[in-house]
Amino acid sequence: MNTHLTTHPIARNATENAARTPAVSAAPIARARAALARRFSAVTRPDAGMSTVEYAVGTIAAAAFGAVLYTVVSGDSIPDALGGIIEQALNTSV
Repeated sequence: MNTHLTTHPIARNATENAARTPAVSAAPIARARAALARRFSAVTRPDAGMSTVEYAVGTIAAAAFGAVLYTVVSGDSIPDALGGIIEQALNTSV
């Protein structure tokens, strides 16, 4: 048996202090730990979905993208470019 730890002054003081310390009930500590765990899990819980503001911003962005896309496609440059590509593909000899 190693007696070095029991005869060491620091170990002896720790043993004496532990003997003088009143016993603490485990129930308050368990309640505090459970409360902290509940609070931590509430803070770190992932979002289940989008909020109303996110839906509104997403809808406006989708409508704006659709308007830009419609403007680009309905202009004269896109149909002319597609027509040119199709004519070139049909007129090539294999």
